[in-house]
Amino acid sequence: MWKPTVSLQNKTHTKMKPTKKSTKQQIQDIGLDISWAKISQCYFGKSASWIYNKLSDSDGNGGIGGFTEAEKEQFKGALYDLAERIRRTADNFE
Repeated sequence: MWKPTVSLQNKTHTKMKPTKKSTKQQIQDIGLDISWAKISQCYFGKSASWIYNKLSDSDGNGGIGGFTEAEKEQFKGALYDLAERIRRTADNFE
């Protein structure tokens, strides 16, 4: 029985790199339920406009920005802290 052979010589395969979700995409589930201004003030000591620029991956001057690696860790910590406070409040609700 005859089997065709396939030549990969002229074929190129490119690996697709997974695209990173934007900050807004990552927080969309809670985006409208959180006071980002309060998060900014309480956890970063910054203004509301500062965090809104970070959440929009903007530098505030029309350029590309977003959180630094250290700010990402601090932001995650703020979300964990808020989640724990909400859980504790729910547990104590009578």
